Amino acid sequence: MKHRISWLLYLLLFTVTTSVAQDGPAMDFMRSTGKIYVVVAVIVVGFIGLVCFMFYMDKKLTKLEDQIKNHGKS
Repeated sequence: MKHRISWLLYLLLFTVTTSVAQDGPAMDFMRSTGKIYVVVAVIVVGFIGLVCFMFYMDKKLTKLEDQIKNHGKS
């Protein structure tokens, strides 16, 4: 599981690095029309949503693990 996460993180960082390196007419158009900010906002909102979901699932799984541990002791 940790191998998948590290691989996914590497892929994400590689994608971000290559997309930042591409600075051409398309990026100038996006900046001039102001749509680049919409794209950045959507990415940020999606990332924040994903992080919140992961924290929610972690809390839920921790609660279930504690229930399983306590059930085995009694």
